[in-house]
Amino acid sequence: MDFAGSEPVVEETRDGQKAPLDSSGIQDWQEDLSRAPISTKIVVAGGFGVGKTTLVGSVSEIEPLTTEALMTQASEATDDLAATPEKTTTTVAMDFGRITLEDDLVLYLFGTPGQQRFWFMWDDLVRGAIGAVVMADTRRLEDCFPALDYFESCGVPYVVAVNHFEGTTAYAAEDVREALSVPARVPVVIMDARERATVVKSLLALVGHALDVAPV
Repeated sequence: MDFAGSEPVVEETRDGQKAPLDSSGIQDWQEDLSRAPISTKIVVAGGFGVGKTTLVGSVSEIEPLTTEALMTQASEATDDLAATPEKTTTTVAMDFGRITLEDDLVLYLFGTPGQQRFWFMWDDLVRGAIGAVVMADTRRLEDCFPALDYFESCGVPYVVAVNHFEGTTAYAAEDVREALSVPARVPVVIMDARERATVVKSLLALVGHALDVAPV
């Protein structure tokens, strides 16, 4: 079969540009040794039902790994569903996803379980992370205090991402900062865990903050 004169195979990148592919499917930038991809680990934390699994799933470029288990009557006394009555499953270990923000920057996302009985796993999940996204629900701000205290105590950079649920009052980022007593140095962003663009903005805020506070 003669392919002479045929159009070169191209792949559209995230910025809408066309990048030529060779027969193996490798892009030009992948063979540039001066731009070796940088892989970083980010933790997504927060209270029960705040949207951590949704966040990871909305931006992951691979099929996200989840450890969702059906909720039973045995957890009724400890898992408050008043704000999320439609929730039927819960994370019992972690969520995992991957997103390429730039050609040479890959983020691996690890979502933590929210319930107190699973907090013993946090130390292992956080090990090696450059920072954390602490998610908050304005209807239950107190649920994110344990995560805030945890990352403050261990010195891991973090940002607060307020997940705005439909039908709830929209608050300004500075109002949430004041309510949570979050230091001025910590970014606070408003986002929707279902909308990829707002999640990416939150991740970029964390990466920028982690770089700003990293030792010289």
